[in-house]
Amino acid sequence: MTTDPAPHPLDNPGHSSLNGPHAHFAERRGRVARYPADVSPWLALPDDAGPEEWADLAALAGPGGELALAAIDPALPPGWEATFSVPGVQMTGEAVQGAHDEEAVRLGPADVPEMLDLVARTRPGPFLDRTHELGTYLGIRRDGVLVAMAGERLHPPGWTEISAVCTDPAHRGQGLARRLVDAVAAGIRDRGEIPCLHGSASNTGAIRLYEQMGFVLRRTTVFRGVRVPATVPSTPRTPTTTG
Repeated sequence: MTTDPAPHPLDNPGHSSLNGPHAHFAERRGRVARYPADVSPWLALPDDAGPEEWADLAALAGPGGELALAAIDPALPPGWEATFSVPGVQMTGEAVQGAHDEEAVRLGPADVPEMLDLVARTRPGPFLDRTHELGTYLGIRRDGVLVAMAGERLHPPGWTEISAVCTDPAHRGQGLARRLVDAVAAGIRDRGEIPCLHGSASNTGAIRLYEQMGFVLRRTTVFRGVRVPATVPSTPRTPTTTG
């Protein structure tokens, strides 16, 4: 008799993260969870989610609330609205060892205004007031100004996602993004974990860079935004926060 293999942590990375290393962030209701709204839009939805799980998710977000599905593409229940759908790629770095960089500085709460400004100008993906709490974020400055950064986001067991890779347009072409990805990857490797990343399938330049660094395509996927119906059935459970 054969048994089905255990699901890979990257098959449903939001679920793996919020039920694993990032469980202390989880706002939880039943079998679903989400990050706090000022940390990340991603959520944990089990693969076998049914009406009860979607009702719990709606209760977490509230009527008309918007949520983001990280690298999963479930069928939406009646009344739920898809707000965006972006074809993406998931890449893994089993062969990527990384390299520490003396010029890369660790970024923290005092740097958030600069980080948000850089993200607003470069649009690398979701980055909010507390996103830096998800892991290590590194930056490179020129004349005291933050011009490039990269950091850690989703954290499935054994893996850490590299995210928010961005460089000020005036400083592109200097290899800063590559250096920062290498530096973040080195920190991940120091913990005995493997780096991974997600990106838009249309961002062929970034995908080519990651391939040159040793990342390989694991699968194609999709990133979706969904909106809770204005009227949703109620469930008796009370949302809780872990940690």
